[in-house]
Amino acid sequence: MIFEAAQSLLAPSALLAVFIGTVAGIIVGGMPGLTATMAVALLIPVTYALHPLTGLVLMGGVYCGAMYGGSIPAILLRTPGTPAAVATAMEGYPLTQQGRGGLALKVSVISSFVGGTFSTLVLLLTAPLLAIFALKFGPPEYFLLAILGLVGIVSLAEEGKLLKALISGVLGLAIAVIGTDPISGNLRYTMGMRELFDGVSFMPALIGMFSITEMLKLTGASHIVHETVDVKSIKREPMPKGLGKFIGLGSCVGTLVGILPGEGATIAAFISYNLARQHSKNRRLFGKGNPEGIAAAESGNNGCVGGSLVPTLTLGIPGNSVAAALLGGLLIHGMIPGPELFTKHGVITYGFILSMFLANLIFLGIGLFFAPYFARISLIPTSLLIPGVCLFSALGSYAMDGNIFDVYVMLGFAVLALVLEKGGFSLGALILGLILGPIAETGFAQGLIIGHGSLGVFFTRGPCQILWAVIVLLLVPPALQFYRNHVRQPIPAAD
Repeated sequence: MIFEAAQSLLAPSALLAVFIGTVAGIIVGGMPGLTATMAVALLIPVTYALHPLTGLVLMGGVYCGAMYGGSIPAILLRTPGTPAAVATAMEGYPLTQQGRGGLALKVSVISSFVGGTFSTLVLLLTAPLLAIFALKFGPPEYFLLAILGLVGIVSLAEEGKLLKALISGVLGLAIAVIGTDPISGNLRYTMGMRELFDGVSFMPALIGMFSITEMLKLTGASHIVHETVDVKSIKREPMPKGLGKFIGLGSCVGTLVGILPGEGATIAAFISYNLARQHSKNRRLFGKGNPEGIAAAESGNNGCVGGSLVPTLTLGIPGNSVAAALLGGLLIHGMIPGPELFTKHGVITYGFILSMFLANLIFLGIGLFFAPYFARISLIPTSLLIPGVCLFSALGSYAMDGNIFDVYVMLGFAVLALVLEKGGFSLGALILGLILGPIAETGFAQGLIIGHGSLGVFFTRGPCQILWAVIVLLLVPPALQFYRNHVRQPIPAAD
């Protein structure tokens, strides 16, 4: 059946659809505010008029391309094209400021390719078995997974700034609870504004904190970098040594997180990034332009692509919002997720999975060829760059829901981020709190309902115990470091 699927994928219409979808996905991912979910959802009516395989590979190409495309503006302009590219921006943009944006882009595309290919291979070989594993995760496990991500606040803290990082994380959690209580339905801290009933829009907040804030800081400079970008030298520059283990780490974490229904690439990227930071021999370089962070984050968020389709295709439970849109594309062609998808519609299903290998190859080729030319964006004068980025940022914020209030949210968070950065607080910790707060809250409340008010439900289940062990192991190195720096530090003798 896989051989028949490969033959059907070689049809000119299918190949063209994969190519167009991947290129369109890279463009969508590179535009702040335009997400893969939005692009795939808009394609569903279009695919109705196409052959099922052609329509599905078109949407799959957009998905793969967008996950990679978000890293391009994140690295070059500190403007994440997708939420999952936030962690990439934290290491990629400092490299761009050092005149090494081409290297950062090269690391990004190779890591994205490996992560995406690995997760697709896992999807092809073990989808039914992993779907059963995903069903073992319930609200208590999601709560602990969110806590696992929040542990990263400790690793994100710069030396001597742990308290400020924790305060930033708490501030992010406080902002995350604005809106409607997911359990009781009560309104919280909305100040009577209808626009806040669904909470603070994450993408406009993200654009404000990264994109607009960076443009404000660039107002006193003529260029991001002043050195001439030599295209030939970028093409010849070798990959840094030792990145393989971080790419492998991100690929595995991204695939596993993607398999869990409801989890997203943003969480996969941050968990991968934090684990890389914990296990790196160059921890002091994180936040200053460490390719290891890019490798882990990009392989993590692209690893989520294939992983998210495991529960989608086998159980009809979307792994994330993009997978939910893809599920709509399946249903519109009368393809019901489950065993029949791999038997009755096996040629189409396996053709769709194989097309994702092809999509990864396409964006790898595009990324490696155009990386040196993308890097030249950093040489554009700020007099042209600042108004252009601000315009696209405002349009992207508005395009999410067609609401002008989101533009004000973007501007408000830009000012907040500028004040926090001047005060030495951590934007990464704030974003973690903002992302993981709703997941932790919902998981905790639903877990208590399952446990009839008992906290034991968070400790007695097998997956919970494994997650607790991982959390403790991640907290041990920072605790030992804190002990060495503060407890064992000799007290200076009095004069």
